[in-house]
Amino acid sequence: MEKHEAITIAEYQLTAESFKVGTWAHDVSQNRQALAAAMPRNPGRILDLGCGPGRDLVAFQAEGHDVVGLDATPAFVEMARQVANCEVWQQTFLDLQLPENYFDGIFANASLIHVPRSEMVRVLRDLGRSLVAQGAIVMSMVRGEGEGFSHRPTGARYVVGWEYDTLAPCVEAAGFQIVRHYYRPPNAPPEAQNWLAIVAQKIVAQKAG
Repeated sequence: MEKHEAITIAEYQLTAESFKVGTWAHDVSQNRQALAAAMPRNPGRILDLGCGPGRDLVAFQAEGHDVVGLDATPAFVEMARQVANCEVWQQTFLDLQLPENYFDGIFANASLIHVPRSEMVRVLRDLGRSLVAQGAIVMSMVRGEGEGFSHRPTGARYVVGWEYDTLAPCVEAAGFQIVRHYYRPPNAPPEAQNWLAIVAQKIVAQKAG
């Protein structure tokens, strides 16, 4: 495990309960709906990448989807298993062990923000291999161009900011076609929309002949 991963996971582990309380009511239905609309099957099989305490696993299940969670923080893995009663894998984003051609969609809501800029294309390629043909991914990312530790009283989290013009080439280089992008929170003035969401589908290679 890389040092920045260990530091970030330790901070989440220490604050897991307060994180659950503070984020459980956040409304990211816009992102969930964007993923479902772009998937080849709806309902389908979804990987919630960086599922945290399991809020969106529960929401996807209520909408009829088959879900699997993934998180690197042990406390979140246990919380998510309890609330969603589904498989939750404990893995880091830089060492993913995923089945190939398995998921219809990947929900990466405020999770890939922890991947270093230099590793983004590789991680997206790993995720792409786990998607079925024309499988979809939704990425919700912090806007900006900074990269480094965000320090807190309880530790630090490694966070990377992106803008559409810098992230789109990485998504395309990893074998995805971008369907759309938008900014969040919805209905907020542009200067207050500090999240970028990208919806993309896995490109299916055309067979020769």
